[in-house]
Amino acid sequence: MAGLDYRTAGESHGQKLVALIEGMPAGVGIDIELVDGELRRRQGGYGRGGRMAIEKDTVTVVSGLRRGVTMGSPIALEIANKDWRIDDAPPVHRPRPGHADLAGSLKWLTTDCRETLERASARETAARVAAGALARCLIREFGIETVGFVKRIGEVEARIDAEWRVEELVRRRNANEAYCPDEWSAAAMIGAIKQAKRDKDTLGGIVEVHVHGAPPGLGSCMRRQDKLDGRLMQAVGSIQAIKAVEIGLGFGAAALPGSEVHDEIGYDAALRDTASLGFTRTRNNAGGIEGGMTNGQPIVVRAAMKPISTLLRGMDSVNLITKQPERSDYERSDVCSVPAASVVAENVVAFEIARVFLDKFGGDTLTEVRAAYENFMEAARGIGGPT
Repeated sequence: MAGLDYRTAGESHGQKLVALIEGMPAGVGIDIELVDGELRRRQGGYGRGGRMAIEKDTVTVVSGLRRGVTMGSPIALEIANKDWRIDDAPPVHRPRPGHADLAGSLKWLTTDCRETLERASARETAARVAAGALARCLIREFGIETVGFVKRIGEVEARIDAEWRVEELVRRRNANEAYCPDEWSAAAMIGAIKQAKRDKDTLGGIVEVHVHGAPPGLGSCMRRQDKLDGRLMQAVGSIQAIKAVEIGLGFGAAALPGSEVHDEIGYDAALRDTASLGFTRTRNNAGGIEGGMTNGQPIVVRAAMKPISTLLRGMDSVNLITKQPERSDYERSDVCSVPAASVVAENVVAFEIARVFLDKFGGDTLTEVRAAYENFMEAARGIGGPT
């Protein structure tokens, strides 16, 4: 059986976006309301532009399900674009600094940036969110939950309590348009976005994703391609406008001695039936991953998003036809997409967790996957004899 994977197709102003998911075992119930809910969250968040007022993203299942349950065949999902005008959209000859415009025009030997920006647009992430939300239906069967939220916008950084579990983070995050669990910081973030809009500027920030309930042993140290931290970095780093990804303490580990970085190990028999198998840590600087593998602690992934490249006031650029200096073109855009990026990051992380989960416990049906998972957990609890 081939591993779980997905591909996307579609352009920003094309007819529709498509996600093709292959490798999902048969027998998984798919919650379409969950998928549509994640698409709505991606469209929301403070700082979004006029395009999201036009679109009403919902998913149409084209193949792979019967009566709401996977059949083991490829799953095709479609998201229609209401603003479908790719053939009539005007050419773009003045590339925007920071966008794919100039690099793509040089790569594909054209003076019209439209042909690059249509695919490079973050509109494509709607298909990624749909694929990730579908994968969450699988990992939820095994008690694995993901939550993404905004950690920082501009100079405003949230204070996140390490003791907040998924339910608390979700409740707090959903209480405001900044998608930030810290109520005070959320208000300040919204204020910063309002100021950026008045300045005809844009803002970036930091998003964070937590995964709770993942068993130990997902990923591997045997091949570089199988290291989970590397796979998560690639999945999150490929999101449009993401410029840096870290796991756990991340860059902060470079400034500290090992005694302050590494998470000391203990054992508590009362936690034997949890994902940690009873092994405890004094902290979680590793972000739940050591040696490219999960260690039973919550997985923590953080990513930095640069400000949106399309500024209402424009930036210095060059006309690709005349080579003369001009201000960059303006495409309808957001002031800040960090809240939306937190939704995308949450769902691409969920998909990657589902991938490594099936790498370890894969089977043609959910029944086989469950049996493999339960057998492993029982064997792992028995390491070293009874406690």
